[in-house]
Order: sequence, then structure tokens, then C-alpha cells
Amino acid sequence: MTPRPRPFVVAAAFAILAVTALPAVPALPASPASPAPPALPALSSQGLRDTGTIRGRVDVRRPSTPPERRPNVADLGAHVAQSDVSDRLTSVVYFDAAPRTAAAPVPGHAVLDQRDERFVPHVLAVTTGTVVDFPNSDRIYHNVFSLSKTRPFDLGRYAAGRSKAIKFDRPGIVRVFCDIHSHMNAFILVFNHSFFALTDAEGRYRIDNVPPGTYNLIAWNEGESSEPTPVTVPDGGEAELDFTLR
Repeated sequence: MTPRPRPFVVAAAFAILAVTALPAVPALPASPASPAPPALPALSSQGLRDTGTIRGRVDVRRPSTPPERRPNVADLGAHVAQSDVSDRLTSVVYFDAAPRTAAAPVPGHAVLDQRDERFVPHVLAVTTGTVVDFPNSDRIYHNVFSLSKTRPFDLGRYAAGRSKAIKFDRPGIVRVFCDIHSHMNAFILVFNHSFFALTDAEGRYRIDNVPPGTYNLIAWNEGESSEPTPVTVPDGGEAELDFTLR
């Protein structure tokens, strides 16, 4: 009896014959490499405007005499610091109006200390929305107040180690006093822009990040201001402007 081939063996044989009968598939030609994208041209600074700087000096020539300190019984036999005349030489230089492209100022936090029966610093310049702390670093009571239209306030009497705070929301000049010590006084200048600077011990000032253009600057010292003076800031450059206050 002749054995019959198994079905799966027959199927395999037909599959092999079918594969060998198929024509060979030619290999696909390799695709040419894609060209690298052209390098992007460097950005040109043409049309872009860089900010500049204004610097200079304020020469204060008028005499400045601090108010005499009222005698106090607690001062007998003790050394008492007197007001420093250099405090009154500190000036503030500021823009009469902010540049049209200027961003709104960022409120800050500042301190006007009461130390040795003085306000330290004597001149403080801040932006609108800034909160100012008034700590009492003396061993006696103080009573800080202001009658200014910009920001009137009265903190009342408080002892050493305590502090009170005031927020300044409107631009202007605030004269600060102590209700207990008449010789104590200070100034807070509040601006609705950030283009201002205080002078250093040599009367120098510097205002950075100024957009190019022409502006009017004012120099202020002890409640007196100069006339607005124009100055032109070049694109990415520096301008110099000095003041003399008599």
C-alpha cells in the first residue's frame, strides 16, 4: 500500500515552488540625502532701539543748616548725635514726565527709621504703591505724622522696638515730622514712574534704562526744585547733565 503524502507536506511543497517562481524584486535605489536647511540669517539690530543712561552731578551751593535740637532731660550726661548736614545735601533728579513707552512702576517696600532723634534717611524716593515702614530704634517715644496733601497721616506715639507702616498711593512730596521732637523732619518723594535717582555723597546721580529721546529733568533739594532742563539720550548711548542749586 503506497502511503499518501500528508496534507501539510503537500502545502509546503507548493509554497516553495510558488516562491521560487516569483521574479526577484529589484532593490530600491537609495534616496539622495536631503540637503541641510539653509542657515537662518542673523537678526539685524536695525530698527531696534537700545536704552541709554543719564548721569551727572548736582552742586548744592545754598547753605543748609539743620534745625537745632531741643534739649531733653534724658540727654543730661549722655552723648547725643546731631543732625548731619550731609543729609541735607542729598538731592533727587527725576523726569518731569515718564517716557510714553515706559511700563508702570513696580511698588516697593522701604524703611524710614527713627534713630538718634533723626529720620534715617533724611530723603526717601519711592514709586506709587510703595509701603514705608517707620520703626522706632530709639529708647524714647516718637510720633510720626504728615500734613501733606499727598498723604496725610498720624501714627501716634509708640515706643522703642515698635514699627508702623504707611502705603503711598499718590505721586507728590510728603514732609514728615515727629510730634514730640520738633527738630526731626524728613522728605518722601513719591513718583508714578521709575526714572529718578538720589545723589551720592559727592552729588553724583545716574539714571539707567532710559529709552532714546529728549526729556526734561528736574533736580530737587530740601523742598526747592530747578527749572526743567532738556537732555537728549542717544540710542544705546549716554547723556550728561549737571545742575547747580543756589
